[in-house]
Amino acid sequence: MDVTGGFEELFEDAPCGFLVAASDGTLRRVNHTFCELTGHRAEDLVGRARVQDLLVVGDRIYYETHFAPLLALQSTVREIAVDFRRAAGGRLPALLNAVTKGDAVWICVFAATDRRGYERELLRARQRAEQSEKEAHELARVLQASFVPPAMPDIDGVDLAGVYRPAGRGEEVGGDFYDVYETAGGWAVVLGDVEGKGVQAAVVTSLARYTLRAASARDSAPSALLSALNEAVIDRGAERFLTAVYAHLAITPGGGCRLTLALGGHPPPVLLTSSGLSRIGSPGTLLGVLPVPQLCDVTVDVHPGEAVVLYTDGVIEGQRDRELFGERRMEEALLAARGEDAAGIAAALLDEVAAFQSGMLSDDVAVVVLKAGAPA
Repeated sequence: MDVTGGFEELFEDAPCGFLVAASDGTLRRVNHTFCELTGHRAEDLVGRARVQDLLVVGDRIYYETHFAPLLALQSTVREIAVDFRRAAGGRLPALLNAVTKGDAVWICVFAATDRRGYERELLRARQRAEQSEKEAHELARVLQASFVPPAMPDIDGVDLAGVYRPAGRGEEVGGDFYDVYETAGGWAVVLGDVEGKGVQAAVVTSLARYTLRAASARDSAPSALLSALNEAVIDRGAERFLTAVYAHLAITPGGGCRLTLALGGHPPPVLLTSSGLSRIGSPGTLLGVLPVPQLCDVTVDVHPGEAVVLYTDGVIEGQRDRELFGERRMEEALLAARGEDAAGIAAALLDEVAAFQSGMLSDDVAVVVLKAGAPA
C-alpha cells in the first residue's frame, strides 16, 4: 500500500477544506476541497496570501485579535465561525478548527450548513471582535502613556515640559518616548524613537527606557549610556532599531545649566537664544544596528532665558499629501514661540505640526523643551 499516496489523496479530497499556514498566516498548502468551496485556485493562494486575507473584514479583525493570539497561547482552537470571501464574490459561512504543529498551523474548514445557528454565532463573533478591538485600542492608549512620565519633575533653575501625540487616531502603539529623572550630579533628559509600531516596537521602547535608567546608575557619560542601550537591543535580537538623544543636565551657579549630550542617529536638538537658533550635538549612528556605534559627547552651556528643544522625526517628517513639514517650518514655529515658557514652546510646535496635517498626524510626535532660568 502506498501510504504517501493515500495521505495525499485524503488531504486533497477530504470532506472538509484543509489549510496549512505559517505562524503569520501565510498559506503553505490548500487542498482541493477548499478550492472547490471557495472558487480560489491553489496557485493564487500558496505563498501569496494569508488566511486572514481570505476573510471578510469583520472576521479578519477577529482572526488577528482573537483567533491567532488564542492559537499561539494554547496551540488549538475549535469551532470558530467566520465568513470566507469566495473568488467570484459572496461569502462562504464556515467553522474553523485549528492546531499548531511545529512551525505550521493546520486549519480544518467546515462549510456551515445550519445557517440560522451560524448567523447567531457570527453575530456573537463579531461582537467579540468589536469588544476585542476596543480593548486593544484601550491597551494601546494605556501602554503608550507608560512611555512618557505622568508629570515633569521640578528642577530648580530649569523649566521643563514634554508633549506627545500619536499618529492617526492613536489606535496603535507607537515607538516615541521620553523620560526625565535624577542622576548622580544632575538630571537625565532622554528622548527616542523606535522603528515601527505595535507590540514589537513597544517591547523595544520599554527596554530602552529601563536600560538607560539602570545604566545611568553605573555611568554618567551619555555616549556610554547609549552604547549600553545599543548592546541591550542587539543582544535581545529585537530586529528593531531606534534613535535616541541622551542629555545630562547640570545646574550652573548663578543661573542657566550645562548639557552634555550624545545622539544615536537622532535629529540634533535646537538651541533657542535671543539672537536666533542653532543645532547642538554631534551626529551618531542608529542604535540596534552596529555592534560598536559611533557616538560622541558634546557639552553646551544654556544661559538664562535660552531653551533647548528635543524632538522626534515626526515633527520634520510630518506629511501633507507629498509635502513634509520640514526644518524650515519647525524653525519658524520655534522662533515665533521662543518668548514662551517651556510648555508654551512645546505646545506651539505641536500645534503647528498638527495644523499642517489638518489635525491627523502621519507619524507620532514627541517634544521635550527645557528653558534655563535663575535658580530660586
